[in-house]
Amino acid sequence: MSHLFHPYTPFSAIQAGDLPHIVRGEGVYLFDQHDNRYLDVVSSWWACALGHNHPQIVHAIQQQAATLQHSITGGMTHPNVLELAETLAHLMPTPDRHVLFASDGASAIEAALKIAVQYWHNIGRPEKKALIGMDQGYHGDSLGALGVGFVDTFHKPYSDIITHTAKLPFPHPPPHDPHGFQPSRAIITQHAHQLAAIILEPLCLGSAGMKIYTPGYLQQLADCCQENDILLIVDEIAMGFGRTGKRFAHNHAGIDPDLVCVGKALTGGTMPLSATLVKDAIYDTFTNLGDRDCTFYHGNTYAGHPIGCAAALAALRIYEAENTVAKTQQKATLMRQLMEPLNQHPSVKETRFLGMIGVVELHPQYADQMPHIKQTLRQAGYLFRPLGTVLYLMPPLIITDEQLTLAIHALTHALPQD
Repeated sequence: MSHLFHPYTPFSAIQAGDLPHIVRGEGVYLFDQHDNRYLDVVSSWWACALGHNHPQIVHAIQQQAATLQHSITGGMTHPNVLELAETLAHLMPTPDRHVLFASDGASAIEAALKIAVQYWHNIGRPEKKALIGMDQGYHGDSLGALGVGFVDTFHKPYSDIITHTAKLPFPHPPPHDPHGFQPSRAIITQHAHQLAAIILEPLCLGSAGMKIYTPGYLQQLADCCQENDILLIVDEIAMGFGRTGKRFAHNHAGIDPDLVCVGKALTGGTMPLSATLVKDAIYDTFTNLGDRDCTFYHGNTYAGHPIGCAAALAALRIYEAENTVAKTQQKATLMRQLMEPLNQHPSVKETRFLGMIGVVELHPQYADQMPHIKQTLRQAGYLFRPLGTVLYLMPPLIITDEQLTLAIHALTHALPQD
């Protein structure tokens, strides 16, 4: 019996004793101990945008591992972390940023939330300490993240210890409000005096079932935050680095967020590394040179890990050299063309799309068939991870047209036929 505590895995799946045992990866594929090949349809939890075992990233990791394996960023630097911070800052709409590194998405979120609260404390407005997000948003599983992102299906056991000042409703635009922002505006206006920051997943609530909203909502939210002296934190951990058809999802809205969190595809999914990008106007208040010590006493042991930074620098070079964003737009068009006809399938409630995210939501009565659908797809060589009655494709961005076509055909054949 394995001693492994599997995250997000029901005991029924573990007791069935048929979990894939992955031993290697190559391109868009993972291989088990029997050399069965599976197309990684969900990019290993949305991280492996450049697939598995990319030679340039592997080389960068090997080269760095032979030089410097670990050095902290508390009061120290190293070449990779300085170069990566500068590179990330210049990917933002405005490069006036400082970058705090961590090892995973939730840690980047925790840092952003604490920076937002301490910023208002630093400038003498400590009453602005509340943090809110969108209903059913997801920003990680730490307790701080649950305070701004709470998916009922996952987090119900913690409801008695997590408090929410408010939640922004997911937008359902009526004719008179084309982006569905007015209900959110009312909540923000009501709580503005105490709000330090608002955080949300840009354009797509991933863990809530790939629920997609318009760039116009995000634009109106940014304007509303500015009007009410509220910081805007954008969680690009899942959407960043080309997934949506632009470098970052917030680029669709033409906004310049106060704080941006990135991770997952930052290293092409090869190493645990994340970052919080902070505008200099915020960063500059964290000083101990005046009458008070406003130092940010927060950090992670492996923040800015040299090997992780080497992997990230290699991945960023690949994204640029291979023109990933433009290619994503082309593949997204093909994905939509192949998947939209599924709207006519009797089991399908709707399809929806955002860049290289293709979603098929089944009618509720098919919920009990989802494990069978998942197993059928696995036997056909495709690793899906359904969210309730939602089946989605979020494959590595390097997937070929042929591989994408075959994956969608496999999904089509696996859908209930009654």
